[in-house]
Amino acid sequence: MLILSRKVEEEIKIGDSITIKVLGIHEGQVRIGIDAPKDLKIFRSEIYQLIQQENADAAKATKSDVASAVQMLKQKMNHKGK
Repeated sequence: MLILSRKVEEEIKIGDSITIKVLGIHEGQVRIGIDAPKDLKIFRSEIYQLIQQENADAAKATKSDVASAVQMLKQKMNHKGK
């Protein structure tokens, strides 16, 4: 891990397209600004971890989950045909 010290208004560059700027420090909280390409997804760590966990949970569908989903779809299709 690279550890850097920065003062308010100072920046860090990551590659050619990402700039991180310290905007302010107040009561132990640091405000940062991130300038990055719009197609780059940026998340707070805790949100990213939740997304990863939900994706992992969704990928663990069991055979009975799939069978239940197929049954529900068949029922909906039967109701539409009537």
